[in-house]
Amino acid sequence: MSRWATFDCYGTLIDWNGGIRRELARVFGEERAEEQLVRYHELEPELERDGARAYAEVLTDAMRGLGAPPGEEHGLAASLPSWEPFPETARALTDVRDRGWSLAILSNSDPPQIAASLERIGVPFDEVVVAGAIGSYKPAHRHWEEFWARTGADRAGHVHVGASIFHDAVPAHELGLPFVWINREGESSDLPTRELLDLTRLGETLDELVPA
Repeated sequence: MSRWATFDCYGTLIDWNGGIRRELARVFGEERAEEQLVRYHELEPELERDGARAYAEVLTDAMRGLGAPPGEEHGLAASLPSWEPFPETARALTDVRDRGWSLAILSNSDPPQIAASLERIGVPFDEVVVAGAIGSYKPAHRHWEEFWARTGADRAGHVHVGASIFHDAVPAHELGLPFVWINREGESSDLPTRELLDLTRLGETLDELVPA
């Protein structure tokens, strides 16, 4: 049986909050960055709900909703390719591959954005499913359905990894998949199968869930 680990990208592998916050601080000032980041996370799911907007449009409309000055509303989308991976990302992914797992990304982004982020990560993925290519945003199930259609992956050998309860833990639970929560923000939830503070011990955790 082949073993597949599917990953959320932003917040799990790439420092999503750090990238967004830097741009919000640039546009609105450091003193407003935290409150605007909270508001951004309220706006984004609403803008993604119908799946009609490209992710660049989601980011741009979110900036408009936050009150960005004219000419600054495109800054967040433009900044995304510069967002950095977490320090342990490449090492952890390489370890997972070395253990015999196939890797896939299931991301709420557009193809050019994920291409730039994967270049920064520097570890190859075997499949990539992005919202901009399928017209749907997580937590809807379309990412997983598309992944299974493309790969024929056996659910018994499939584990999903993510940082968001809303975008990833809830649909993984609904689909009956083991879910490894990368809980970088110190939140609480009883949905994840396993919980890690970062990706450092991911390889051994995946092997415990689905032994080779």
